[in-house]
Amino acid sequence: MRKPTLFQMMRSIFRAWFGVQNRENMERDFQHGKASHFIIVGLIMAVLFVLMIAGVVALVVPG
Repeated sequence: MRKPTLFQMMRSIFRAWFGVQNRENMERDFQHGKASHFIIVGLIMAVLFVLMIAGVVALVVPG
């Protein structure tokens, strides 16, 4: 197995947020991925998620 690509890391983090990560991908991530990469990508995705929610709220709520 090769180390996970950026897209695979993003998909793994997204699935882990919702608790639907499968064992094969989890094992790949633990064996071949670097924790620092997953932490950085996870933080970036979390910030983007918060900004997206804030944008939707700003569009919906007048003011």
